[in-house]
Amino acid sequence: MPYIAPLNNLIENLRALPGIGAKTAARLAYHILDMDKEKATALAAAIIAAKEKIGYCKVCFNLSDQDPCQICAATGRDRSVICVVEQPQDVAAMERMRDFNGLYHVLHGSLSPLEGIGPEDLRIKELLERLAGEEVKEVIMATNPNVEGEATAMYLARLIKPLGVKVTRIAHGLPIGGDLEYADEVTLSKAMENRREI
Repeated sequence: MPYIAPLNNLIENLRALPGIGAKTAARLAYHILDMDKEKATALAAAIIAAKEKIGYCKVCFNLSDQDPCQICAATGRDRSVICVVEQPQDVAAMERMRDFNGLYHVLHGSLSPLEGIGPEDLRIKELLERLAGEEVKEVIMATNPNVEGEATAMYLARLIKPLGVKVTRIAHGLPIGGDLEYADEVTLSKAMENRREI
């Protein structure tokens, strides 16, 4: 169905977002048009403000509206432990847990030769510079439990261990509330491998 030009422009811009297909983009566009003008203006202003005010922390490369970010600037955090994650949203997930009190380092991706992503495309050099300049005793690899995440964790471990820094990996296995019968072989294998005494 042909759309009038402004509506078509809105739909096409919404389709550029990840996971948004043509139907969802059209549904969102119509919803935006049904909104009060004040709410639509507030949405547009929020997008513009986020783009203008949010950048990357020059220490950990997490999203922040200040530099260094609140986590890096906090005096009560354990500076001897750095948790390495792939994306800024991984920091948010770890912080929701409220159990980790160390610092972070965001790689902004994982190694993927098939997609042409090598070590020079990630924030690996900056991580190694941090390890040389700070009193870090442990680096926790919290990359995703997929082929790229595992390869990235192993690559970093090989670089970091000669520096005399302990390198650990987050455990993988069955989720709380999960059923054994629905788990795949790799997940069950990791659950057995990472078992602990109770």
